Amino acid sequence: MSQVLLPQLLHNDLPLTALAPMQDVTNLWFMKVIAHYGSPDYFFTEYFRVNDTSRLNRSILAAITENDTGRPVFAQMIGESIPDLVRTAQELCRYNIAGVDLNMGCPAPRIYRKNVGGGLLLSPEKVNRILGELRQAVNDRPLTVKMRVGFENTDTFYEILDIINRHSIDLLSVHGRTVKDMYHGTVKYDLIAEAVKRVDCPVLANGNIYSATTALEVLSQTGAAGVMVGRWAIGNPWLFNQIRQALRCEPITPVPLVEVRNYIDRLWRTPRASTMPERSRVGYLKMFLNYIALSVDAEGQFLRLMRRTQTEVEMFNLCDRFLLAEGTKTLALSPYSGV
Repeated sequence: MSQVLLPQLLHNDLPLTALAPMQDVTNLWFMKVIAHYGSPDYFFTEYFRVNDTSRLNRSILAAITENDTGRPVFAQMIGESIPDLVRTAQELCRYNIAGVDLNMGCPAPRIYRKNVGGGLLLSPEKVNRILGELRQAVNDRPLTVKMRVGFENTDTFYEILDIINRHSIDLLSVHGRTVKDMYHGTVKYDLIAEAVKRVDCPVLANGNIYSATTALEVLSQTGAAGVMVGRWAIGNPWLFNQIRQALRCEPITPVPLVEVRNYIDRLWRTPRASTMPERSRVGYLKMFLNYIALSVDAEGQFLRLMRRTQTEVEMFNLCDRFLLAEGTKTLALSPYSGV
């Protein structure tokens, strides 16, 4: 194990929680939105693209330099050029980051075809060289990795776990699907459990953790040090608080739909709002509503009608109809099945 310590946690009596890095979603603005409803223990930035001409993206850097959530922020990189990964890691270490995270899990074809992100899982030897160089460069703060259980199958899984150990990685986040699985199919929590047993560092379990109850089940099944939640935190930003309530054996506080309506207002007021055409802005909000709607009504009416809206007026009239009509109705504690 490295001598570098993970940032002190506010909830160090409980398993960890983290918001998964999601490109074009987990920017500074969204971190602040999430923090309003109950921050995770850790944030991770969108990935900094690394190549021979890359420079630190100012927008992503703002999630570090202007972050007032009070939570540690890990800076994530994606790339395969070792000199440039080292250079970028050293540049990032000049800022107030919790640590440097290497993306070895992005499943987007346009990414993995460049042998970066999830594409690195095809080459354990390259992973070994990258982590060896990064470990030497990042020696005064945590070096962490986010990965999947394999590319098309799990043939390299255990070999890469051994490489994680060899280079004293400080925290490992494992999404229990392969790269080719994308976000479909069964999450292999049994393999996350194998990672927990095999590596020396804490492991965060990631993949389809859609409710506080699911988080407890995954923690029990895997023995992980915590959970990393991505898309389902978009649909329910109260989820991290609900997970903490469940971990403390407290009743989970249901969220009135009127509060969901306020959350949607907050999402609508993106910093780019004044420069975005209405159609683009409506389309951007639908990306979030596609997840929110899954917990609004069991019949899926809100989801279907929302997808048909084309203007701000249509969309918000629909939101008012479903979210403000019944003052006592609450957001489901887990998404409705079959919606």
